[in-house]
Amino acid sequence: MLKRKELEKQEDVFLADYALKSKDTKGRLHSEPEHPYRLSFQRDRDRIIHSTAFRRLEYKTQVFVVSEGDYYRTRLTHTLEVAQIARTIARTLRLNEDLVEAISLAHDLGHTPFGHAGEETLRQLMQEHGGFEHNRQGLRVVEYLEQRYPNFSGLNLTWEVREGILKHTTAYDHPQLAEFKKLGLPTLEAQVVDIADEIAYNSHDLDDGITSGLIDIRDLDEIELWQQAKKQTQKKNKPLKDEIHKYQIVKFLINLQVQGIVEQTEENLNKFNIHSVEEVKNHSQKLVAFNQQIGKRRQELREFLNQKLYQHHKVVRMSDKARRFIRELFKCYTDNPKQLPLPAVKE
Repeated sequence: MLKRKELEKQEDVFLADYALKSKDTKGRLHSEPEHPYRLSFQRDRDRIIHSTAFRRLEYKTQVFVVSEGDYYRTRLTHTLEVAQIARTIARTLRLNEDLVEAISLAHDLGHTPFGHAGEETLRQLMQEHGGFEHNRQGLRVVEYLEQRYPNFSGLNLTWEVREGILKHTTAYDHPQLAEFKKLGLPTLEAQVVDIADEIAYNSHDLDDGITSGLIDIRDLDEIELWQQAKKQTQKKNKPLKDEIHKYQIVKFLINLQVQGIVEQTEENLNKFNIHSVEEVKNHSQKLVAFNQQIGKRRQELREFLNQKLYQHHKVVRMSDKARRFIRELFKCYTDNPKQLPLPAVKE
């Protein structure tokens, strides 16, 4: 049987010098004995999966509400896609796959329903009550709201996973990081999750947009990244049904972006002579990145999605409906707080 110490030795051999080793964690808020055969970040991953907040991701929607159909992504399916993409990148770069998976699974625990429309509305409603930002709420979930242990609140996750939750930053997420900012950039593992989130977000919105009929697939022929994927999939396959061809194109787009990230990140690590976690955190900018060519093409795709999908009148109507739901619930609970469930009490 492989015990924890042996697994830690395997990490020393396999993981790169700039990867965060499990034995080098800064630890937990509340001291706990180590597990005999599970590494620190493996325990974090398991605690997140068994949490109430993780299960609730199933009911949190993004662009499309649940009533539109069960084939559209929810926060749960999105989270699993992020984890899958992030783990592939991490393994290729010899990073800590367990840490990447734990951060991936936790990165949206504090998100509202109804995607960014929900968060924007709640932020406005909470202006006079301390504000709202889903990374901070995610940290609150794992540090306080989850009640599963007799001696402390929260899940008592490692410092590195908590940092990855709070510092999660993408083109769509810009958290205020005063508490952790002085401690430098996040680990490479956290940076991988950030960029995997962007890939998953754009790819599944493109997929769902086509499935819903809100995006006319013919319009995508003007997008360079789509053209490239379409040509390559046509070369590799016999004539395909439209639905299968769409899936193959989206798959190709994900693979293309992942390959570009791995190559560019490796180039950055060599260029700046990065050999330790400390050098990663003290660097002036993130090292996990798209190459310039793919980055430019992704921007074109993002602009297309914004114009054709996020600003589509049906999506705008759904977003407006979502805002009304949240405003009415907020008013209902603030007018009569007794409707709220009682907080868990420690004995």
